[in-house]
Amino acid sequence: MSRRHVLSILVVGAFLSGSACTSDSNPPAPHPEEGRPTYTEEREPCAFFSPLRNVYFGDLHFHTSLSMDAWIFDTRSLPEDAYRFARGGAVLLPPLDVNGRGTRTLRIDRPLDFAALTEHSEFLGEVQACLTRGSGAYDSRTCRIYRQGTFLSTIVMQNPVFFPNPERPADVCGPGGVDCREWAGKAWEEIQQAAEQAYDRSSECTFTSFVGYEYTGTTLATNLHRNVFFRNANVPDLPVSYIEAPTPEALWAELERACMEETPGCDAIAIPHNSNESNGNKFALRYPGAEGPEEQRRAADLRRRIEPLVEIFQNKGDSECMNGLAGVPGEPDDLCDFEKLARPPFTDCREGTGLGGAMGLGCVSRLDYVRNVLLAGLEEEERLGVNPYKLGVVAGTDTHNASPGAVAEYHYAGHLGNIEDTPEKRLGPKGLGGNQGILDNPGGLTAVWAVENSRDGIFEAFRRRETYATSGPRITVRFFGGWDLPDTLCAGSDLARTGYERGVPMGADLPPRTSEGALPKFAVLAVMDGGTPGHPGIPLQRIQVIKGWIDEEQGPMLRVFEAAGNPDNGAAVDLETCEPVGQGFDRLCTIWTDTEFRPGERAFYYARVLENPSCRWSTYECNRLPPGDRPEACTAPGLEKTIQERAWTSPIWYRPETGQERAE
Repeated sequence: MSRRHVLSILVVGAFLSGSACTSDSNPPAPHPEEGRPTYTEEREPCAFFSPLRNVYFGDLHFHTSLSMDAWIFDTRSLPEDAYRFARGGAVLLPPLDVNGRGTRTLRIDRPLDFAALTEHSEFLGEVQACLTRGSGAYDSRTCRIYRQGTFLSTIVMQNPVFFPNPERPADVCGPGGVDCREWAGKAWEEIQQAAEQAYDRSSECTFTSFVGYEYTGTTLATNLHRNVFFRNANVPDLPVSYIEAPTPEALWAELERACMEETPGCDAIAIPHNSNESNGNKFALRYPGAEGPEEQRRAADLRRRIEPLVEIFQNKGDSECMNGLAGVPGEPDDLCDFEKLARPPFTDCREGTGLGGAMGLGCVSRLDYVRNVLLAGLEEEERLGVNPYKLGVVAGTDTHNASPGAVAEYHYAGHLGNIEDTPEKRLGPKGLGGNQGILDNPGGLTAVWAVENSRDGIFEAFRRRETYATSGPRITVRFFGGWDLPDTLCAGSDLARTGYERGVPMGADLPPRTSEGALPKFAVLAVMDGGTPGHPGIPLQRIQVIKGWIDEEQGPMLRVFEAAGNPDNGAAVDLETCEPVGQGFDRLCTIWTDTEFRPGERAFYYARVLENPSCRWSTYECNRLPPGDRPEACTAPGLEKTIQERAWTSPIWYRPETGQERAE
């Protein structure tokens, strides 16, 4: 990194009021107690605390050998290994040696600030019983097939989550087998212990871990998965899995019962992921069993409370937006072609839904993509008075290598153990067992604006949706909305303070208008990721503001606005060396005004920040291979050689009724 980049980033810290610092920065002196989170656990208050909030980066989606599929992929790392990796330690990856140990070593480029392990909850007991010699189920047919570690092993064990009325394997969990709930409880205890051991309860607050799991509903091979997280160590005796709650509606109701009502001190949220594999089902506008508007309002409100966030990006692709789908208003957006699994030609679900998405089959729906889901939420709020899709955004890796946060394009080691353990496998075509081949990517990171790095501090940020997602880089982004933000705000040093005092941050509703003619203004500040000593960060290219609204005459509308930077800056990449070419920005800041605003039109706004082009992981991989050893993918037409890494903020909403969010 050049001295100019270093100086620029340090100077920008002043504009962020100290909030660009992460856990590897020198902490300032402790701040006053004003603005502390409401503590729901015993811990020391964090010394590094700011009422103006700090940015923290983490991964909320990863697996270890406790997950059914990860063990089949020869991942042998345990929860404590994954948390050690997140804090800077090494993890061993397949292929395994004769002693069953991984032979590849991987380290993260920079430690994370927080993480949450998300093992598949449905098979926790079955996996442990099948792998424990002498258990009542060890010699069952299901367990013998599972231990073979083949694609058939996946099908046999995972079979229940594909059916509407799931049942556990009778030869494992039935008479003559084991009590699978008891065995699941042992694994659940191990997950909790690993999270507790990793959590820094001292005033240093160097790392936060959350107890969580993945709900793996895959009804008729469509992705209905959610990641569930708890605020503190007060959690139910067992996870609520697809076996007990075979619909999302049942999951929300069970979480409310088992956590909020029956477990003292418990609070939980669920985060949908990979809507790009859901054939329109994950966000279909359905209210099963709810008759009439009032019951539908209650159902919509429960969903809004349990699911305040959505995962917009991970190793299986981008779920922001998609071109070429029926019912999507506005002009095509070239940047929606980023890291897509579904590629033309495909079948459009149109107003219906399909099946098979988790296997790359079936139709593609506009409601598989978050931008259109946000728009549908505005329509539902018009109809019901409640927005069930009041969603902030996060990102993750979904790695099954116990390597949370390993998102560097230049050092991609795969995410699925032995089916991605060589360059040839990673660069190959899509295969069985979840392997996306060349279409896969390293995944992304979640960023939160929190007063401190504690469970309560970060969970409160989740609840208020003050989060954003990146495709991997640690770009720092502020996004505020208001009616009288000063046009000179970018030139001063009080952007954050003024943003909170005179407006609202990402994830909130615009306050009431200050005057009849006032227009909404949005302050967006982005700072490039400085990178590491061996791999400098990539400069920024531009900031865009995406608006969705309900036009009084034309109905739902979408539009992308260029807000700052230069899309035609000529930046490029030397594909032989992956060295960047051209100029960009260390910092971008703008005050963008919606001059087309109409006070009667419900709307949302979010910012998208783009880096200059850089090499995709597959280009780095191909370049490392001798020309004669490069697979067909390295020269195939249509394969993206470069990408534009990015960040997406959570939206800010405008509500014509009051401009204020309804009471929680």
